[in-house]
Amino acid sequence: MVSAETRSVIDRAKQIYTNQLQSDLESKYMDRFVAIEPESGEYFLGDTFDEAVKSARAKYPSRVSHTIRIGHRAAFHIGVLQL
Repeated sequence: MVSAETRSVIDRAKQIYTNQLQSDLESKYMDRFVAIEPESGEYFLGDTFDEAVKSARAKYPSRVSHTIRIGHRAAFHIGVLQL
């Protein structure tokens, strides 16, 4: 279960992505990752999930960010391809 504080970070980060970043990032950085720190509104790009998170943590070590895969509904896809 996700805490209320974490849920707030996720919701605010998703709003920032949708309202301010989505169109620009999806036209330039499709399939990369973006970590959004919602208190400042800053975002950090990475080719991998880890790169984006590490960049956010380097600048804001005590804050929680939310990471999104640009152009996707989820950061990771887990499943099986059935033939």
